Amino acid sequence: MGQNVNKQSFSPEDFVQFKQRLHQQLDELKLIMARPNFGQASLKLGAELELYLTDSEGHCQLSNQQVLAKLHDSVFQHEINQYNLELNVPPVSLDDKAFSHMAQQMNQRLIQLNDCCRDLGTHATAIGILPTLRPNDLLKQNMTDLERYHILVDQLKINRGAPFQIDIHGEEDVHMQVEDVTAEGANTSFQVHMMVPPGAFVDVYNAAMLSQALVTAASGNSPIFLGKVVWDETRIALLKQVLDCRVRDLVARQLPARVNLGLGWLKQSAWSLYAEAVALYPVLLPNLFPAHQGEGLPELSELCLHMGTVWNWHRPVYCHQATGHIRIEFRALPAGPTVEDMVANAAFSVGLAYGLSQQMEAYSAIMPFEIVDNNFYRAAQHGLNASIYWPDVEQYHVTHQPIKQVVLNSLEIAKTGLILLGICNAEAEHYLAIIQRRVEQNATGANWQKAALHYFEQTQHRHYACIEMLKFYQQQSVSGAPVHQWERPWQ
Repeated sequence: MGQNVNKQSFSPEDFVQFKQRLHQQLDELKLIMARPNFGQASLKLGAELELYLTDSEGHCQLSNQQVLAKLHDSVFQHEINQYNLELNVPPVSLDDKAFSHMAQQMNQRLIQLNDCCRDLGTHATAIGILPTLRPNDLLKQNMTDLERYHILVDQLKINRGAPFQIDIHGEEDVHMQVEDVTAEGANTSFQVHMMVPPGAFVDVYNAAMLSQALVTAASGNSPIFLGKVVWDETRIALLKQVLDCRVRDLVARQLPARVNLGLGWLKQSAWSLYAEAVALYPVLLPNLFPAHQGEGLPELSELCLHMGTVWNWHRPVYCHQATGHIRIEFRALPAGPTVEDMVANAAFSVGLAYGLSQQMEAYSAIMPFEIVDNNFYRAAQHGLNASIYWPDVEQYHVTHQPIKQVVLNSLEIAKTGLILLGICNAEAEHYLAIIQRRVEQNATGANWQKAALHYFEQTQHRHYACIEMLKFYQQQSVSGAPVHQWERPWQ
């Protein structure tokens, strides 16, 4: 969705031509992937961090245009709402200290951002959902004034043919409807891009889906939406519902949602994910790009644009540069609480996906995908208090266990995966120790936020307690210490 869209409206012929190009580019992609040197490049790791912009009282501030103009740095980009922006973390080599290098890049850029925000009287915050968010913040009038966002919002609304329903049952329930998908901007994420060794894509992708429940439980940081305590990772339910445009046509209701963990185990190659997206999801943005000319691999612009309107929690990302590759984008991690936390989450995600991939054939043989999907939503709702089904490949058995214990038992697998990827022992131990201590202490960002909110709520109304909690969160995050080391005055 970062691609430029150069039209304000589309004709029926645009949709026909776009669909034709999707079919052509699917065929091209299959040929490209069959080249002997495809994916034969040094492995890299990248990330995108979405942030909130707030005023002195912790409320949304519509200032991304001013901040970006003052920064004048292409690593910072717009997001759908004016109170969000995105940091594109420059990729680092997947070598012995890849995660430390990623953390260094993030810290440098966030210092630059915070200095800029200070001059403009705003504050940039990494948090899954802003706890002070109000219903008016979700209105279309707050959207960033870029053509691609206007067209996306309009096309989703046309496809839906009715208001978008938000109906989340949690610790406290949320029931409301919104006219536009700008509520999607309530979710801010830390999206990690991982190149995988040649021939490993299918197993790593499947392992990423299998392990997402564990990562989600250990990294939750989005418990409050519109002043209500909902799920530990409310983003997971919210994004699925606010981007669901299937209602208008009852037949279309039988198709999968545009946001999902997956439709089953991946069996053949990354190409299958592209074919699935073309076959199952209606075109939203039929923007036609100039035909590829010259040397090098084609950009497959229409195919990549279409994939950008399918929000799987793990997305294949095609790159046409050099000999080309398809990497995995891990999309389910929340923003925040600190750089150390986010990089630890990335290390746990990547290490666990690669570690589990070594036995993925056995895992997928005894673990139905429906259970994996259910595990994911249990983890999103209940965090470290969830219980899930987990496979034991030694005993060929699936057991029901507290997710907290499964996470702790999986740390060694994650470490093995990191070391197999070339990460040094000290680096792996450092970041996985953050996960271990956070889990042992039940000190996720979500649990910290809920405890802080209840503490401040003893003396003030819920909304003002949310404001005080956010201010305290922002103060603690400035230290850079992982969330399990933050102050807890309620204890």
